Amino acid sequence: MKAKKLSPIGALDRFATTARADLRFAPLNSLILVGLFVAGLATHLAVHGYSLPAVALALGSALALAALLQVAQVWEAVVVLGTADCLLIYLLLRPESEILLTTAVVALLVSTCLQIAYQWERAVVLRFGKFRTLRAPGLFLLLPIVDKVAQFVDQRIRVSDFSAETTLTADTVPVNVDAIAFWMVWDAEKAVLEVEAFEDAVILSAQTALRNAIGKHDLAELLSERDRLGSEIQTVLDEKTSAWGITTQAVEIRDIIIPKELEDAMSRQAQAERERQSRIILGTAETEIAEKFARASEHYRDNPVALHLRAMNMVYEGLRKKGSMIIVPSSAVETMGLGALGGLTAFGQGTAALGAEAVEGEQSEPSSEKTAGNSGSGES
Repeated sequence: MKAKKLSPIGALDRFATTARADLRFAPLNSLILVGLFVAGLATHLAVHGYSLPAVALALGSALALAALLQVAQVWEAVVVLGTADCLLIYLLLRPESEILLTTAVVALLVSTCLQIAYQWERAVVLRFGKFRTLRAPGLFLLLPIVDKVAQFVDQRIRVSDFSAETTLTADTVPVNVDAIAFWMVWDAEKAVLEVEAFEDAVILSAQTALRNAIGKHDLAELLSERDRLGSEIQTVLDEKTSAWGITTQAVEIRDIIIPKELEDAMSRQAQAERERQSRIILGTAETEIAEKFARASEHYRDNPVALHLRAMNMVYEGLRKKGSMIIVPSSAVETMGLGALGGLTAFGQGTAALGAEAVEGEQSEPSSEKTAGNSGSGES
């Protein structure tokens, strides 16, 4: 699985939700820290008068602490940075440093102890290393140093992609399979306290289940029954992750990649199968036609009039198109009188042609006589 590239701010926010962080220093915490330093500075200036070093030290401390605590969100950083800042204030502003010293301590404690969980999160809180409570979304308080947010657990539906590379099927075909799993955490306490890294555990378990499922099925089953394969993996994965407070809702097979040589062989096999099916269809059609002709012959065998009518219909349909030619067996010519019928048809066509020529001759004779009369009158 490829890791997603996060922005610096996104990486810091991601770090705050892991078990390596003790707390989350969000923008609200930075605002509280800076606001308390400004209030303390105003009080200091009202009591001791205007002092440029005090202004620079207070504002610089607020901004520096906000930036550093955003990066190092652990109690050790709070203690070390707070001690260093208080020491610097005391050395530079003594004996007028008591107000800013108090401001620095209060600002650090309040800004770090006030935590916020988003609507889709649950915060697992430990006290002295033991599980204390599970915080709901919203604002909540931590005791400084002794309390730790073990992890902010996202309880939304997550999508994780995983794959099985060069895995042999039941018929020993190497395939590469890509899949995705939809899962969610329904018990944040179990997911954090019973599994070291539940996200990695889910992905690795899904990969193992995918490889086992591939080894139990043939290539044809993998290609044609992806939904069933995904359901099998989802069932196996859900049985394992339910004890961790995690449920797997669905597993979908995205792609199955087979070797190129096998793709060519399967393409040729499919083409040959289609040709075989087409030949079977043609043979079946010929058989059905022969059966229908056999049943028709039974009706014509004892009914010569119907046979003659059918023959005349065939000849008529054939001769209706000009220039058509009909080829029939000689036996049919003798038994059904097709020769006489063809002769009559030809005689009719010849008679029609002679009649048309006679009409044309009669139309041409008057016009020639008229032309001759006109020429005689001209000579006279």
